[in-house]
Amino acid sequence: MPTCPFCGARETARFDLEGRRFLVFQCMFSPAVDPGLSEADLERFLRETFDRDAARGYFRHQCDRLHLYVTKGKGAETLTRTGPPSPSGGAEP
Repeated sequence: MPTCPFCGARETARFDLEGRRFLVFQCMFSPAVDPGLSEADLERFLRETFDRDAARGYFRHQCDRLHLYVTKGKGAETLTRTGPPSPSGGAEP
């Protein structure tokens, strides 16, 4: 069973979506992988793709995506919307 390449947490779930397989680890790291990878190739892929140097690039990419979401995407629309909150607790559309 694969473990998180960053913290060593165990894998808790796998699911396939749109031709990709997603692994979910206890730490919530959820990389997309090729569903055709064998278990041995999967371990190697995780180790090589998310090694120390690659980790910086991975997390930088995630931070950039979050920044865009919050400043220019739907997150920005929600955060900058004026008016009362909806009954469900979110902002009104």
